[in-house]
Amino acid sequence: MRVLLKASMNTEKANEVIRSGKMPQLMEEALGHIKPEAAYFTLDHGVRTAYLFFDMKDSSQMPSVGEPFFTDLGAELELTPVMNSDDLQKGLSELR
Repeated sequence: MRVLLKASMNTEKANEVIRSGKMPQLMEEALGHIKPEAAYFTLDHGVRTAYLFFDMKDSSQMPSVGEPFFTDLGAELELTPVMNSDDLQKGLSELR
């Protein structure tokens, strides 16, 4: 299932990781593990936020996906099922 992971990072913890120089490595490792089809980084309500779109094959992946963000960045996470246009068309065709 395609999901959107929204990671809103704790400012103090993210500042520490940035100052230590570990942010590039942490993001590289997280993205390498998750293998998102798209990744965007921005501010949401004044907080550093990552939006990662990826395929979650099983809910048992939730700990390995989330823990680096919880542990290293004190992030608040949201996982939301999402569709691309092909998924939407398939779903709508099943309404008939």
